[in-house]
Amino acid sequence: MARNRICGKWENEAKTLRIQISTQGNDFIAKIIWFSDTEGKPMNYWKDKRNPNPKLRNRTILGMSILRDLKYNDKKGTWEDGIVYDSRHGKEWNASANINKKGQLKVRGYWHFKWIGKSMIFNRLK
Repeated sequence: MARNRICGKWENEAKTLRIQISTQGNDFIAKIIWFSDTEGKPMNYWKDKRNPNPKLRNRTILGMSILRDLKYNDKKGTWEDGIVYDSRHGKEWNASANINKKGQLKVRGYWHFKWIGKSMIFNRLK
């Protein structure tokens, strides 16, 4: 099914982040399954310390949901109207995603307008 092409494990181009995308009801979510630690500490050491909600600052980055509420747009073949969370800055952004002709996943985080934002490219893991 075309809407589920986004599901699976993906690694960013810099090879510093791996996510797993799955369905939750009619929406799509992504969780962090691995990330590169340049300080040599175990991945479960890192906490969400910049979260604006003090109650969430002690949760671990590993396993954390960073993308939620994406909905498949059948007419465009894209995933739209989601929210992406940037744990480095403790901010949420609007999000959209698509799979390009090379089979890469492009996730765009933006503030109200898609042309005001940043994209990350991911390659599917086997």
